[in-house]
Amino acid sequence: MRYLPLTDTDRSEMLAKVGASTIDDLFVDVPEEARLDGPIHGLPMHASEMAVERHMRLLSKKNLAAADAPFFLGAGAYRHHVPASVDHIIQRGEFLTAYTPYQPEIAQGTLQMLFEFQTQVAKLYGCAVANASMYDGSTACWEAVAMATRVTRRNKAVLSGALHPHYTEVVKTMAKFTGDTIADSSPSIQPSPDNVGLIARIDEDTACVVVQYPDILGRIPDLTEIAEAAHAKGALLVAVNTEPVALGAIKSPGELGADIVVGEGQAIGVGLQFGGPFLGLFAVRDPKHVRQMPGRLCGETVDAEGKRGFVLTLSTREQHIRREKATSNICTNSGLCALAFSVHMTLLGEKGLRRLAAENHRLACIAADRLARVPGVTVLNELFFNEFTIRIEADARQVVRDLADQGVLAGVSLGRLYPQVEEFSDSLLVAVTETTSEEDIETLAVALEEALS
Repeated sequence: MRYLPLTDTDRSEMLAKVGASTIDDLFVDVPEEARLDGPIHGLPMHASEMAVERHMRLLSKKNLAAADAPFFLGAGAYRHHVPASVDHIIQRGEFLTAYTPYQPEIAQGTLQMLFEFQTQVAKLYGCAVANASMYDGSTACWEAVAMATRVTRRNKAVLSGALHPHYTEVVKTMAKFTGDTIADSSPSIQPSPDNVGLIARIDEDTACVVVQYPDILGRIPDLTEIAEAAHAKGALLVAVNTEPVALGAIKSPGELGADIVVGEGQAIGVGLQFGGPFLGLFAVRDPKHVRQMPGRLCGETVDAEGKRGFVLTLSTREQHIRREKATSNICTNSGLCALAFSVHMTLLGEKGLRRLAAENHRLACIAADRLARVPGVTVLNELFFNEFTIRIEADARQVVRDLADQGVLAGVSLGRLYPQVEEFSDSLLVAVTETTSEEDIETLAVALEEALS
C-alpha cells in the first residue's frame, strides 16, 4: 500500500499554483455525464489501514498463483526460472540513471547495457542490427509491419492465420490509423502450418508477410520457403517469436531468410509479473534497412582520448528530433526489462541457453507422450519446441476451469483465444518449461483422465 505524504496545505498550494480552487476544478473538461455522482457504488466507505490490508490479503488468497500449482500456461507468456542474481544485479546503483540516456557523458552504464542488449538480440535472431527496445511483442509486430510499408512503399500486410490473435488485433487496430490493408485469416487445425495457403495469398501489392515462429499452436513453420515466396514478389518476411528460449534449440529466423524479426523477450529474465510489463525485441537482417528501424539505437564510438564509449545513434529517425516525420512514435527503451533480459542472457551464455532449451524440449516431449496416452486426448503437432496443442473431445474452456478448481493450471484453451471459432472449442495449448516437473505432468494427465471419463 502506497503512503501519500501530502497534507491539505500541500494540496492547497499546488492548486493555487495552477489557478484551481478545488480538486474538482481539474476535471471541468470531463463531461458531466461521465463523472461520478458521489462515492463509487458498491464499495464501502473508509476503513483503517489494517482493515484494508486484511481484506486485500483475503482477496489475494482467492488467486491460484503460477508457482503454487502445476502450471502449463503459455501462448506468448512463459514461466521460466529467473535466478535471484538477476534481481540483485538490476538493482545495483550503477544502473539507476535517467531512463532516457540522451547525455552520453552521464549515462555510459545505461548506454553500454543497451549496446550489449542489442548485440544479444541480434545474435539470438540471426540478424545484423537490433534496437533497444520496444514495449512488447505485439507492438513490435506492428512496428515491423509499418517499417515494411516504408521500405517497400506498399501498404498491404499478409498475416499468417497462426499469428497470435492478440498480435493480429494490435496490427489491425494500428492499421486503422494508417490506412494500410491487413489480410489476416484463422489458423487451420492441422499438424503442420498451412504454408501453401499462406504463400498463395502473397501478391505484387504485398509489403510483408508476418509469420509466427513457433506459431500460436506450437508448430514450427518452414520459414525458408515462405521467405523465398515473399522475396519473389518483392515483399519482406517478418518473423514473430514469442518464446526466445526456443532459439536455443531451433535455427534463428534471420538464418532462414526473415528480413525483420520481432518478438517478446519476457521469457528471459523478466518473469510473468501478472501480465506485464514485458519487453519487445526488434532486429533486421540487412544493415541497409537500419535507417527505417523504429525506436532507439545505441552505437559504439571512441571519445576525444580514443577510449571506447557508447552513444545513441541515428537519432534523427526518432520523434524527439523529427516529430511527426519520425519512423515511429515509440518512446521508451523498456530499460529495466531490457536490463533484466541482458543480465539473464549473460548469466546463461550460449551453452546455458542451449541447455535450457534442451531441457524445455525434453520435458515437453515427456508431456506430449504422456497426454497422448490419456483416452480422448490427441496431440495435434508433428513438430514443437516446448508448447503443443491437444484436442480433448470436450469443451476445453470448461475443462481448464474445472482443473483450476482442483489446483491444476492446465493450459490455454483455444476457445479463449478464438471465441468466435466453434471448431477450436475442444483444443488446448499446453506449455512446458524447466519449471515443470515430471510429477506435474503426471498430475495433469491424471486430472485430464478424470475430467474426460
